Amino acid sequence: MPEQEEEGGGAAPGGLSRRDFLKLMGAAGTGLAFAPFVPWGNFMPNPSSAVLERVPVELPDGLQANVATFPVNHAEVITYPKTGDRVLDEEAFRKWQFIRLPEQMGGGANTAEAFRAYSMVCLHLWCLWKYWPAEGRQRGECPCHGTIYDPLTGEAVQGPASLQAPPSNVLPRLDFEVDAGGAMWISPPKWGVNQNGVVGFGRYVK
Repeated sequence: MPEQEEEGGGAAPGGLSRRDFLKLMGAAGTGLAFAPFVPWGNFMPNPSSAVLERVPVELPDGLQANVATFPVNHAEVITYPKTGDRVLDEEAFRKWQFIRLPEQMGGGANTAEAFRAYSMVCLHLWCLWKYWPAEGRQRGECPCHGTIYDPLTGEAVQGPASLQAPPSNVLPRLDFEVDAGGAMWISPPKWGVNQNGVVGFGRYVK
């Protein structure tokens, strides 16, 4: 005869008893509850030891971004730093929202100040947010739990990430240079909460 299930047992996914399955779910829930308070950024694959160079802002079509042609109030996903490995370059922690600000935020100027690039990793629970250009509601928004980011500063202004203590309420960012022909370049970042930030963890606003 098969062994009798322990009291409170029963069928559960993966061949676990019901009691073990509930224990597993309880542990997972506890982990999620405390996730926002753990300094995950200390363990992220930020390339602090890598030699980072000035590189072109490469758009998804392979062209280099130019201040004369990139549309105002528009965003594209860029990858930084690139490794040359197609699989590694698809990691979420290498994805950035490259944004030309709306006109009213200074996006009409043909200068580096008209642009922003923020890590796409939401500072709440690491979903990927995106930029929404709708008139009067220009914002970054995370689809998972509704965090809203200010495109001018990268600061969370609504939702769960806005309730987190600094630096975990402001997105890491990249800095740019513009050459004489208007082509845009990424300046070598300094990964740290007091500088460009730490992907998945945040940065302080100076």
